[in-house]
Amino acid sequence: MPPIQFGEPIYLWLLLLPLAYGALWGWQLLQRRRDARRVQRERTAPVREQFAFAGGLSFWICLVLAIAAVVVALSQPQVLASVSQNAGADFIILQDGSTSMRVSDVAPDRWQRSISWVRMFAELLSWQEQRVALALFAHRTAPQVRLTRDPNALFFFLDYLGEEPPFRLEADTSWDTNIEESLYWGVRMFERDEELYGVRLSSKAFIVISDGQAWSGEVENALKLARAQNIRVYVIGVGTTAGGFIPQLPSSIYATPEDPIHSVIDRQSLRAIAEAGGGEYFELGIDSDQDIALRLIADVQRRAQSTQREENFTELYWYFLAVAAGFVGLGTLLVKERAPLWWYLATTCALIVLLTR
Repeated sequence: MPPIQFGEPIYLWLLLLPLAYGALWGWQLLQRRRDARRVQRERTAPVREQFAFAGGLSFWICLVLAIAAVVVALSQPQVLASVSQNAGADFIILQDGSTSMRVSDVAPDRWQRSISWVRMFAELLSWQEQRVALALFAHRTAPQVRLTRDPNALFFFLDYLGEEPPFRLEADTSWDTNIEESLYWGVRMFERDEELYGVRLSSKAFIVISDGQAWSGEVENALKLARAQNIRVYVIGVGTTAGGFIPQLPSSIYATPEDPIHSVIDRQSLRAIAEAGGGEYFELGIDSDQDIALRLIADVQRRAQSTQREENFTELYWYFLAVAAGFVGLGTLLVKERAPLWWYLATTCALIVLLTR
């Protein structure tokens, strides 16, 4: 790509006009110098006469250069500026908020345990070239925070969501763990970010925090979509194989109480999701929270490109107009006849019209 490009190159052919005037000016200058030498040779005077090099032609060459600068300005010249910066990493946390996350087989319960890890993960980030988004899911997915470099936005929602999931226990949809839809929503969040802010050459990752879901073809299709977008899926399991009972809704004294539902971590499905997503599987309680977070961050950052090239074009339109105005002003200082002053007035009016476009 050339260092200078033109937004409207069609106007460049107009440079033939100042080029022709420049050739005519050069011919006139040669004629003037030849006449000056002949006068000095043939005319006898007590004091040797001095003739200016260009005389009244000085204004005209300034006018020709001003016209050329205006033509280049109309062509909208742009100069290329390249900036290199470190590539970053984008994380979208997909947090399971289904009813099974209320089980207390890990202290204080699965939900609060996972939110505690998310907070610690956010505290370990540098937030320089790293962005984080948050979405909650049960049967449906509810995005909470878009991709941002502002840690306060994430911590605000973690404080608000620290006690229990926002999905009501009474709602039937809160009893489902739909990882498939959360992955689709995560891909959509990345696509929406690119629509708003452009493509960013960063490493992309999903962090799925859940107690598990039986493997299905629908989840496999969502994972293929994520891999096609070069998004790796990391899974963090929360819960135990011993499991616990899901809290039951309070029933009326006349209703027959329902049998309690026992929930355990579905480790096999979570491992399969991580493997198919190109990421890794971690489990809270087996490794320390800090080790899991650091290993995950290091792996995603390692996959990021070392540098990212951004190309920005700087407009030179106003600079060439300023050069044209400078040539007109310089030529005006050299004017000694009335006719060039009218040319100066016409050129000034043309510049004013261009500046007010």
